[in-house]
Amino acid sequence: MPLGALLQSVGLKPEARYIVFHCADEYEKTLDGSGWYYESIDLVDAFHPQTILAYAMNDRDLEVAHGAPLRLRVERQLGYKQAKYLTRIEAVADLGQLYGGSGGFWEDRGYEWYAGI
Repeated sequence: MPLGALLQSVGLKPEARYIVFHCADEYEKTLDGSGWYYESIDLVDAFHPQTILAYAMNDRDLEVAHGAPLRLRVERQLGYKQAKYLTRIEAVADLGQLYGGSGGFWEDRGYEWYAGI
C-alpha cells in the first residue's frame, strides 16, 4: 500500500513535517527507552509513489523474517531506513522530542538522517 494514500485518508495536521515509524524490535535495553527501533522520513519521501507499507511479498503474507506484520519500504533511501515490525506510525512537527532526538535508532548513534541513494 502506498504510504501517501494512507496518510491522505487519515489526514495530517498542518504542522506535520515528518512521519515516524515505531517498531517492535528492541535493539538495546536502556533505562530511558531509547533502545527501541524507530525511523523517520520527511513528507517528500512519505508521499513518493515508491514509498510503501508492505504486508505481503510475492502474493504471500509477509514473513516475520522480512518484517511482518508490516514493513516500510523507502526505495530512495538506504537499508536502515526500511523499518520492520511496525507497531505505530506518527506524524510530528519536530524529531527532537523522540528518543535520542535525531530521528531514528541509528541516527541517534551517529548515522546521517537522510540516507538517500
